[in-house]
Parts: sequence; C-alpha cells; structure tokens
Amino acid sequence: MTGVGTEPPVLRLRDVSVTLGGLPIVRGVSADIRAGEFVALLGANGSGKTTLLRAVLRLVQHQRGSIELFGVPQAAFRDWGRIGYVPQQVDPGLLTATVREVVAAGRLPLRRPFVPPRRGDRQAVERAIGEVGLEEKAGTQLAHLSGGQRRRTLIARALATDPELLVMDEPLAGVDVATQQSLADLLRTLTTSRQLTVLVVLHEHGPFADLVRRSLLLQDGRLVFDGDGFDPGLPHEFHHPPEHISSHNDWVPAYPSGPEPEQGDA
Repeated sequence: MTGVGTEPPVLRLRDVSVTLGGLPIVRGVSADIRAGEFVALLGANGSGKTTLLRAVLRLVQHQRGSIELFGVPQAAFRDWGRIGYVPQQVDPGLLTATVREVVAAGRLPLRRPFVPPRRGDRQAVERAIGEVGLEEKAGTQLAHLSGGQRRRTLIARALATDPELLVMDEPLAGVDVATQQSLADLLRTLTTSRQLTVLVVLHEHGPFADLVRRSLLLQDGRLVFDGDGFDPGLPHEFHHPPEHISSHNDWVPAYPSGPEPEQGDA
C-alpha cells in the first residue's frame, strides 16, 4: 500500500449534501477514506447512510459539496471498474440468470460495446466465482440459491472488475447469524488477498467487528462520529451525539445544536 502522504484518498467527501423529494437526507458530510481502510458507515434507519453511499456511486445526485474518487472529481471519473458495488438485495430480474451470467455482467464496464467476452473476461469471472466458493453453483439460477449464496454472487460480480474499492450496502441484512459469520470470514480473506479498500453500510458491527478499523456514524444525515472502536450498541451515542466530532480529519467541523431535522429514507 502506498504511503498516506503520496497518494490521494480513494474517496474524498467535502460538505456533501443530498436532497430527495424536497427533503434533506444527507447534510454536509466530509470524510477521507484511504487505501487499505475497512470503514463502516453506521446509522439508524433514516440516517442517510444508504443515500450517501448511492451519491458516492453517482446513483443519486448530490446538490452541494464535492466527491472525488482516486483523486478525480466525480463528474470526470470514468474508471468505474476500480469500484465494486454490492447492493443490499438481488434485483428480481436476475433471479432467472445463473451465477456465472450475473458475475459476467460485472465485466461489462471494462468491455467495448458489442465485443464478445475475451479470455481475460472469462478468467476474471471464474476467479471471482471461485473466491466466493460458488464453483459448484456457477450454472445454477439465483432463484434456486439461498440468501447467503445470492449475497456471495453479488460479491463475485463486484469482484469481476478487479476493483480497488469495494462498496457494500447492508451485506448482513436478511441472512441468519451463521451466514453473517460466513460472509465476514469471506471478506476477511478477500481484503487480504486483493488488498481491498472497503466501505460498508451496517446497522452495527456484528461479525464485522474485528474487520472494521474505522467507523463513520450518521445521525439525521449528519456525520456525528468519525473514529476507531465505536460501539453502535450504546444508545447514548445514538441519542446524544458528541458536541464535537471525534475525527481522523482535522477539517471535519463540529455541528451546532439546533432543531431536529426532517427524517428521510436511508
């Protein structure tokens, strides 16, 4: 990994705000995420964490502030293969597709239009399927897989471009405890073997506790905590955020007390 002082952050947020349907969802969030970090984006339902994630991926538009990816302004960024995205749920339209077909779709950002897959594409797909342990299910439709296997398929699709940044939205949602632990074990292996930077949306650390090195906590769309070792199980931290943000970044301002903002969807 390159030294902190010589490379731009993988992700830089500066005063990012997002409004949806006339409601402010994300309010002035600033943070840097550097290569090799495993960062949890935490918050209760309606805190804005998924909206912020979608803004990073340009799936929704931010109205204020700036986003940079690998040192490039988001509006000018084109190398989306460097970012792997794992959504919370499988699109229903994919249920009739096989594991291999879904993972192969992950290579599309790297291929020229109307050009059939090449040997390198096929090798990348098979490698990703193998890394998530689904070799024997490669020809199986997603409709016939368990929730955990579907989640692994989405992870494999994200890995198919050989990304440097892996962005995950609630990977532990809707699966049992054993599957959650299995996914955590998988991420532990992948972050080491691929030297990934990870940004993951979670309600709580759970089985990811020993993977997370830094936590960002959103409350009502504002960043109220940025630091190590945060335990979101403490109600005090949710309902009485600190007056000054604990932060890795000196430029992150404390937010003033004020009236309760309107809630939005996360």
